[in-house]
Amino acid sequence: MGKREPNHALSRLLVETTYSQSQLAAAVNRVGTEAGVPLRYDDSAVSHWLDGTKPREHVRPFILEAISRKLGRPVTHSDAGFPSPTPGTLSRPDTVEGLIELGRQDMDPSRRGVLGAALFSVALTIPDWPDVVGRLEAVQTGKARRIGYREVDAVVAMTEKVSELDDQFGGRHARPMAAAFLVNTVAAHLHADAPDDVRKALLSATSDLLYLTGFMAVDEGLHGLAQRYYVKALELAGAAEDHLTYCTTLRGMSLQAVDLGHHAKAVKLANAAAAASPNAGPRMRAFLAGQQAHAYAADGDRNNALLFIKEAETAMERAESRATAFGSYAPSSLAYHVSQVRYALGDKRGSVTSLKESDRLRHSHYRRTSVRYNALLAERQLELGHLEEACDTWELVLDDYPLVQSGSADERVRNMRALLRPHLRNRAAQNVYERAAAVAA
Repeated sequence: MGKREPNHALSRLLVETTYSQSQLAAAVNRVGTEAGVPLRYDDSAVSHWLDGTKPREHVRPFILEAISRKLGRPVTHSDAGFPSPTPGTLSRPDTVEGLIELGRQDMDPSRRGVLGAALFSVALTIPDWPDVVGRLEAVQTGKARRIGYREVDAVVAMTEKVSELDDQFGGRHARPMAAAFLVNTVAAHLHADAPDDVRKALLSATSDLLYLTGFMAVDEGLHGLAQRYYVKALELAGAAEDHLTYCTTLRGMSLQAVDLGHHAKAVKLANAAAAASPNAGPRMRAFLAGQQAHAYAADGDRNNALLFIKEAETAMERAESRATAFGSYAPSSLAYHVSQVRYALGDKRGSVTSLKESDRLRHSHYRRTSVRYNALLAERQLELGHLEEACDTWELVLDDYPLVQSGSADERVRNMRALLRPHLRNRAAQNVYERAAAVAA
């Protein structure tokens, strides 16, 4: 048996991070927990890695992500002195083939565990607008089949229907449906002959569907999978020269990052979304500025948070002079962003007021959103010491929760029960706790 060689590459990275061995172990454990893989490494494990012991293959991506997060740049297996990963990743260089493989694995129940362990990466390379605009190397003409606007309209209609199902019932069942449609129908359209205007319209419609599928993956807690869908959406939006979907996707990535606690990354993504849409109309401007405000507030930048939430409010006032499109950025969404800014800046009472306003303005169709945001409202009411009021709000959550299939809603109900346990001597708290237990069962 050959003598192990020290891993000098990993040692150099450890020095660059300024981490101690125990700090690196703790960072790796955090990343593993985030991916649903609890780890219990300590400094002795890191010492073995530095001496040349190879970490288990499924743990190596966690080590690379922990180091990437600290350094703020991608770190590869080679950079860390690890062997190249086993072939069979979710992404491939060919855009459409990569889309097909991603969708197929999302459709396959036997692959769900692997997809769930896919990591959210703060060092993910985001394609810039100039890098993707007008370019899609995998969409080739020359096939016998030819498509027109009828096929484009079908993709648009399917996206709208899946979005409605997600809003009303959650994305747990709707996302595999979207993945199947991408693989079985849309991929064939992308390979078919089409006039340039039809092809651009198809790419734009597909980008919308990819964004929605990524959004549903976020809701289910599949954050690495969501990032892969989002990057595909960016690629196709650029190829279609579709600024709207490109910016919407970047903004969705910012929302994902801020909710996971990666606040600096969220600011960068929100600003990138705004910069890529210099001629946005008032509603789109409100949509983007609201997310900028949320990200800046979470990152502790009070001045920019207040600046951008004011910009969002002003833009929404201009947008309100026009008809409100169903499903677009609405006053209820703006009230939610105001709440998030207020809470991050320490104004809990103001945050509760804004969440109540968001609920008052929200259309009843958005059941999944109501479950999540009302649960958040109850949590903040409890933080203020208003136990009875929080219980009343949680009762509203439990009215809708059985009708929603959503990972984020499940998480809120689990959190509800944990927060109520210390208060079970209160009759209202005990009633809500017992009802939540029955509903969860």
